[in-house]
Amino acid sequence: MNAAARQRLLPDVRTRSKGARYRLKDSLQTDLASDKPAQILSKEDVAQSRNSLMHSICVEMLRGGFHRSFSELFSLLSSEEAQRAAAEPGSALSLQAPLAEQQDKLETIRLHLCRAEQAERTGSWSVACDQRLLLGLHFSAPEDLWLRLHFYHSCADREQGGRSRPATEARACMAELYLQRGDLEQAKLQAEACLKQAEDGGWMDSAGQPLRLRARQALCRIYSRLADAPPAASDHHQALTLLHRGHSMAAECRWSWNSRVNGAACCSGTTCVCVTAEDKRLQGEAACRLGLAYQRAGDHGTARKLFSTYMQICGTVQDTDGLGEAYEAMARSHDSKGNVDEAVRCLEELADISRSNGMQHKLADACVSLGRIYYSLRQYTRAWESFLQGFAVACDVGDMALLQKAQVWAATARAHGTMRDHITDVEAATPVALQRLVAWKATRGRQPLSADSAAHTATVHWQQHIGQ
Repeated sequence: MNAAARQRLLPDVRTRSKGARYRLKDSLQTDLASDKPAQILSKEDVAQSRNSLMHSICVEMLRGGFHRSFSELFSLLSSEEAQRAAAEPGSALSLQAPLAEQQDKLETIRLHLCRAEQAERTGSWSVACDQRLLLGLHFSAPEDLWLRLHFYHSCADREQGGRSRPATEARACMAELYLQRGDLEQAKLQAEACLKQAEDGGWMDSAGQPLRLRARQALCRIYSRLADAPPAASDHHQALTLLHRGHSMAAECRWSWNSRVNGAACCSGTTCVCVTAEDKRLQGEAACRLGLAYQRAGDHGTARKLFSTYMQICGTVQDTDGLGEAYEAMARSHDSKGNVDEAVRCLEELADISRSNGMQHKLADACVSLGRIYYSLRQYTRAWESFLQGFAVACDVGDMALLQKAQVWAATARAHGTMRDHITDVEAATPVALQRLVAWKATRGRQPLSADSAAHTATVHWQQHIGQ
């Protein structure tokens, strides 16, 4: 290739025109005179771009001197890694993102653990516990239950600060969590410890609710669950003992202070006792459960007193479901003792309440129960009408089990009523009775033997439902 061709392909920079040289000089001067800061990355920025999120957070904790916080976070990550390794493929744990890849959670843990460690250095144990409590309250998702329990335990099970307000609230939270999981013994242990510490300190929780109240509410539910669990469920004495404890806890769910309650001024210089509707409802439920236990034990007198208490409480707080349950339990108690009139009255009250409040299943149950009482008294027409009402309601709600039960009872009552009238006419052998028998033979019983209009209406209703 000759020199001319080379010059065309690779122009010599020395041959640049004078105008181009001036433009380059002006550009350099403009860049130097600009106020824009130079985009220079620091070593930390470079490290963050190169290293993983977990590595960067751990390095930041160690640089700040928070070695205990780093050890705890590293232990949590190792624990989760072991759980994930042991989990079955396709399980919920194996499908969710690892904690090491969740930036928000890692940043939150780092922040509060470092604050807690800083408070420990200055001897502020309550502040340290509060930071751990905040972590437990923060992780509210179901998959984070293990984190919640870890931070609640690390808050409450401390030698320094373990009896502080945050530690007491952590015990209340643990009692409720263990109760949800069905670990009743652990729930009982935490709730009893919370109650003792709350009574000594008189503290409120983060939402402003007295911790003593929360502990008593939890214990009431725990004792009730323990009474239903074996072996207490088969031991009436043990069940009654546990339910008495639960009822006592519910009855004492009252809290007081000397300032304003819900914006209402209290009497100056006096202690105001305030019972919320939820507290009363809890007390009523505990009374009902205790009454049912006495009913199973055969002490119907005590059971009826407790059911009556439940009725009064439900009426006060306008709990129609509870009121229906109370009347149903009272009716069973009266029926078992042979007080038929009282049992019928309670069931009729239950039917009226259920009909007025749209409680269709309870209405159907009440009608069937009324029918069974009438059937036992050989009042077959009234029994049939009650069974038929229950059948109609069961059809409306689509409850096949209840529908079939009411259908069988209604057919049985109808058959007994027809056969009784038929036998009576056969035995009487009077002209009028014989005419009725001939008429009955012609219709094959498709018309009611009784002249009662209600029975005729019920028959039509029955036949309509059978046709459907």
